[in-house]
Amino acid sequence: MKPLIAIVGRPNVGKSMLFNKLVGQRLSIVEDTPGVTRDRLYAEAEWRNRKFDLVDTGGIEPSADSQILAFMRQQAEIAIQHATVILFVCDIKTGLTASDQEVANMLLRSQKPVVLAVNKMDQVGITNPDIYEFYNLGLGDPIAVSAVHGHGTGDLLDACMEYFPPEDEEEEEDDVIKVAIIGKPNVGKSSLVNRILGEQRVIVSDMAGTTRDAVDSYFENQKGKYLFIDTAGMRKKSKVDDRIEKFSVLRATMAIERADVCLILVDANEGVTEQDTKVAGLAHEAGKACIIVVNKWDAIEKDDKTMDHMRQDIRRDLSYMTYAPIVFISALTGQRVDRLFDLINYVNDQASLRITTGMLNTVLADATARVQPPTDKGRRLKIYYMTQIGIKPPHFVCFCNDAKLFHFSYQRYLENQIRSTFGLEGTPVRLTIRQKSDKEG
Repeated sequence: MKPLIAIVGRPNVGKSMLFNKLVGQRLSIVEDTPGVTRDRLYAEAEWRNRKFDLVDTGGIEPSADSQILAFMRQQAEIAIQHATVILFVCDIKTGLTASDQEVANMLLRSQKPVVLAVNKMDQVGITNPDIYEFYNLGLGDPIAVSAVHGHGTGDLLDACMEYFPPEDEEEEEDDVIKVAIIGKPNVGKSSLVNRILGEQRVIVSDMAGTTRDAVDSYFENQKGKYLFIDTAGMRKKSKVDDRIEKFSVLRATMAIERADVCLILVDANEGVTEQDTKVAGLAHEAGKACIIVVNKWDAIEKDDKTMDHMRQDIRRDLSYMTYAPIVFISALTGQRVDRLFDLINYVNDQASLRITTGMLNTVLADATARVQPPTDKGRRLKIYYMTQIGIKPPHFVCFCNDAKLFHFSYQRYLENQIRSTFGLEGTPVRLTIRQKSDKEG
């Protein structure tokens, strides 16, 4: 597990700007109204050759009356729970407020390591004496930063890194497969976790959205060791809950990022809904091994064609995921739930597959002989060679004479050839095209 830094603080102290500065890309929406952060709030960053994750929480209003602010606070609490270290941001311009004190008390209660940043210290070389009042929070030395200019961010990351576990500890849990169970509300995610664990670990009721948190459950059997991450369902958008919706997506995204394998749960009664395609899309884009799990199969009137029809519908609606195996289960009765373990192991192995450059180029030579690479205005695409540069998902690089000639359809053809030779079932495949000029090659 990579270390996770959670950036918290009350609204409008500049958390998102600081987040963007640390990540180096503009990912969060930054505006000057409190509570604007509700976009992609999770990113990977690197400092001193150490990779870590950053999560930007919405502002914590300690005594939030509005439902959304209360929800944002709850979200922040979840991020705090999972964090290795908490980066607490205050604002020199407003000085120390009662809200800051309340947030600090909440952080002290969490007993997690906290690094205190005082933002908007935009003048270089001059220490604003107001920074000293932040010692009153009882969180140690405040670090002066300017998210706008980037001053102080190095000191900040150094301070955070002191709390990271030694790198060798991160590798220890390699034999544990992390499985995220994702899907829209009320599709039976918690029931499935309970069925697997054989105990009532997650509260299950018939009301959509009863699982409020991402709950981790460790499970071991003769087939292996697993960590099941049960995520809150992603709700349909309604006008009021737009922000809350974004947060439940954030929560699922955090679970997906941590997972090796994603089980995408679909309700047999409803088939694939627009919401399901969104959920599946998140796992696909994150490059995770996936299994499509059709739940509540016991509740369906069936004849000998029902399963085939359902399969066809899923393949049509999730057309970008033809690689994912489909399994029909009932979390309620336990039907076929045992089969999931073999499938989880299988797709996890497939996503970790390494193929030698020699074997890849044999397949490439065969594929280009069978279907000529495309030409454009008399120039033909020449593919020099192909090599694998990563796993989870398998990532290949193709070196060619002109990337513009490498049409998407030909990329897909090559991907299909690789799949038909090596399997790679259950995992997306990444293909990067690199251009080598003829002079080099």
